[in-house]
Amino acid sequence: MLFISFNFYSQNTYVFVGSYNWNKSKKGIYVFRLDTITGTLKKITTVKNILNPSYLTVSPNGNYIYACTDTKTPNAGNVSSFEFKPQHKTLTFINSQKSGGENPVYLSVHKNGKWLVNANYTEGSVSVYPIASDGKISPITQKISYSEGSINKERQDRSHVHSSVFTPDHDYVFLPDLGADKIRCYQFDSLQKEPLQEASYSFTPAVLGSGPRHFTFHPNGKFAYCIEELTGTVSAYKYVNGKLDNIQRIAAHSDEFTDGFNSGDIHISPDGRFLYASNRGEENNIAIFSIENNGTLKTVGYQPILGRTPRIFAIDSHGKFVIVANQSTGNLVVFKRDSVTGLLNKSGKEMKVKNASCVQIKEYP
Repeated sequence: MLFISFNFYSQNTYVFVGSYNWNKSKKGIYVFRLDTITGTLKKITTVKNILNPSYLTVSPNGNYIYACTDTKTPNAGNVSSFEFKPQHKTLTFINSQKSGGENPVYLSVHKNGKWLVNANYTEGSVSVYPIASDGKISPITQKISYSEGSINKERQDRSHVHSSVFTPDHDYVFLPDLGADKIRCYQFDSLQKEPLQEASYSFTPAVLGSGPRHFTFHPNGKFAYCIEELTGTVSAYKYVNGKLDNIQRIAAHSDEFTDGFNSGDIHISPDGRFLYASNRGEENNIAIFSIENNGTLKTVGYQPILGRTPRIFAIDSHGKFVIVANQSTGNLVVFKRDSVTGLLNKSGKEMKVKNASCVQIKEYP
């Protein structure tokens, strides 16, 4: 029985990859099946006729894929919906809505599957959409824009919201703002037409010039972590009811790198024991940290990602594999994760995806 169950898991885990295709006639989204015994990826289907699907997220039930589209396109920006049918191996376009700002970069879905929250980078705003039962995205019902910048005049001329992340209970949404050096926060009331409500702590200040980018919560819900793009650092926070209290700030880069930081993504293993953070620029690696009982981090090591510009990476729900999307080299690399040491080792065969920008993993029943 154990062998049958494991083999079933190995054949029903799918990987969704977005890219900067720059041309609607070229493939934009790729779907692979991950063999969780061998670590091998097998291409299932692709989608064309969409432009620059730079970020993807999967609905809680796995039936729908939502994408930031028309990213990095002047005076444009959309969020788009697709239906995924694993039994038929199809990914079908449903509809699009305006993103409410140029350069949408991050999407999150509420746990009830009825709300979509989008972060617009260039303009510096957040937009919220109702989602119908058939996965169709309705027009924006709420949009909030920001203007203030920070001390790095080249990168922080104004607000640049870089992600939208629900708390584990989905009662709050956090918005790391690279441009303003703030982690913004709203209560989320899913019963309201405009669900973003003012929170008691509307933002947590980050170190000036750090550039908060992506954000993640520990599985126990007691700690949160933010990757800071411009300083190559991770800030650790104690979390309680919408409030963040900083407990540590640690370098995500090795000592041999002293400037030109360009950190990207951040995730925690499902067992809550290790945190991983990607570094782009000259480093091109994933920093590995162990997580102490008090939420602080301890550096374990650095894993070269066998490519350049690891914009997004993902960990499967069993914590067995880490898949990295390398944008500049256009390759997906699968690493097998050691659950005891947290270290990574290449597994399976690399897959080519030109300008790969995002990867998400979902296990299906």
